[in-house]
Amino acid sequence: MNKKIIVYLLGWIMNMEAIFMLLPCVVAVIYRESSGIWFLAVMAVCGTTGLLLTRRKPDNMVFFAKEGFVSVALSWIVLSFFGSLPFYLSREIPRFEDAMFEVISGFTTTGASILTDVEGLSHCMLIWRSFTHWIGGMGVLVFILAILPLAGGYNMYLMKAESPGPSVGKLVPKVKSTAKILYGIYFFMTVVEVILLLVGGMPLFDSLATSFGTAGTGGFGIKNNSIAFYDSYYLQGVITVFMILFGINFNVYYLFLIHHPKDALRCEEARAYLGIIGVTVLFITLNIRGSFTSIFAAFHHAAFQVASIITTTGFSTVDFDKWPEFSKGLLVVLMFIGACAGSTGGGLKVSRVIILLKSVKKELFSLLHPRSVKIIKIESKPVEHQVIRSINTFLVAYLVIFVLSTVIVSLDNFDFTTNFTAVAATFNNIGPGLGAVGPTGNFSGFSAMSKWVMMFDMLAGRLEVFPMLLLFAPSTWKK
Repeated sequence: MNKKIIVYLLGWIMNMEAIFMLLPCVVAVIYRESSGIWFLAVMAVCGTTGLLLTRRKPDNMVFFAKEGFVSVALSWIVLSFFGSLPFYLSREIPRFEDAMFEVISGFTTTGASILTDVEGLSHCMLIWRSFTHWIGGMGVLVFILAILPLAGGYNMYLMKAESPGPSVGKLVPKVKSTAKILYGIYFFMTVVEVILLLVGGMPLFDSLATSFGTAGTGGFGIKNNSIAFYDSYYLQGVITVFMILFGINFNVYYLFLIHHPKDALRCEEARAYLGIIGVTVLFITLNIRGSFTSIFAAFHHAAFQVASIITTTGFSTVDFDKWPEFSKGLLVVLMFIGACAGSTGGGLKVSRVIILLKSVKKELFSLLHPRSVKIIKIESKPVEHQVIRSINTFLVAYLVIFVLSTVIVSLDNFDFTTNFTAVAATFNNIGPGLGAVGPTGNFSGFSAMSKWVMMFDMLAGRLEVFPMLLLFAPSTWKK
C-alpha cells in the first residue's frame, strides 16, 4: 500500500477544511459572535497540519483501488472529526458524540439531528452546519480532483469511492475536467436556487443555508419547524423543484450542456426516478386529501415530502408522521429507493433498483426457457457482469449492516417503528424517520453506543458501504 499518498491526500483534506471554515468566520464577524473564535482555532490547526503533510509530494504518486478507497474513508472521518470541534469546544453542543453525530450527519447529507432547539445555535454554527451539506453533497475529494493534479487515470479510484451509484464514468477523457464540470453544474444550480429564494422574500442568510441543504440533499433546517416556518407555496415550491433536480444524475445535465438533449431524455434511470415521484405523489395526494383544505394543498405537501424523502433531503413542511399508514408506508419505501446514481441523493439508487428488478425478470425467464440467453440492458446497452455482481454484493452487505444496526439500536428500548426508521434514515442518509425520530422529533434520546452505530451507518451509506468496510479488513493493510 502506498501510505505516503494517503497521508498526502489527508493533508489536502485538512487544507480544504481550513478554507471551508472561512465562511462561518465571516458570518461570525457579520453577526458579532464570539463563538467564531473556535473556527479560527480549528482552522489554524487544520491549516498548519495540512501544510506540513502536503509540503512535499510523495515520490510515488501512483495509487490503485485499495489506496483510493482507504483515502476516501479516512478523509471523511478526518473531515468529520475536525468539523465537529467548533461545536464541541464552543459548548453549543456539549457532548462530543453529539457534535460528531451532527457533523457526520451534515457531511454525509443525512440531516438527522440531535438538537432539540436548532434556533438556539449561533449564526456561524448554523451556517457551518448547513454548509457541511454542500461540501459533502458532491464530495470533497471530487473538489480536490478538480484542482489537484494526480497521477494519470489513477485518480478515478477516488471518484469511484466517493461518488454515489453502482458505477462511475467520466464525462470527458480527463478525471480533473470531469470534476470541474460536476462542480460547475453544482455551483450554478445552487446560485440559481439562492436567487429564486431571495426573489420570494427569504432573507439572504436563510436562502444560503436552505440552498446548501437542498443542493447537498441534506435537510438541516435553521428553524425548529424546518421549511414549515416559511409559510409560502412559492418558497416551498422552489425547494421542491430543486430537491428533485439535485436528485437527478448530473450526467443528464452535462448532456444538455453539450447540446445532446435526446441522449439526456433517453436516460432510463432519470425517467424511472421522475415516474416514481409522479405516481407516489398522486397516490399520497388522494390518500391525504381529507387532511387539507383543498386538493391543491394536499398535492403541494405530498409533492414536497415525496421529493424530500426520495432525494433523501429530509426537509419537512408538515408532520407526515400523522399521515395515514398507506402514505407513511410509501414514504418508507422511498427511503430505500433513493435518488439517481451520480446525484447528491442517497438510498439504494434508482439504477440499482432497476438492475435488480431486471435481474429477477431474467431469472424468471431463464426458469421458463433454460437454454435461452438473456442480457440485462440499460438504455439499450448491456450491463457488465461485474456491475451486476457488485450490486448483488452491495445488497448483501447493505442488509447485513442494516439488520445488525437495528438490533444494536433496539437495546435502547424504543418502539420498532422508531428503531427501524432511525437506522433507515441514517443508513440511507435521509434524516427524519417515523415515531420518536419523526419530522418533529430528533435523535437525542438514543444512547452513545446507538449514536456511534448510526454514525458508522451514515458514513457507510454515503460512501456506498465498501470503503468503510475495507478499513476493517486485515488484508487492506498488508503490503
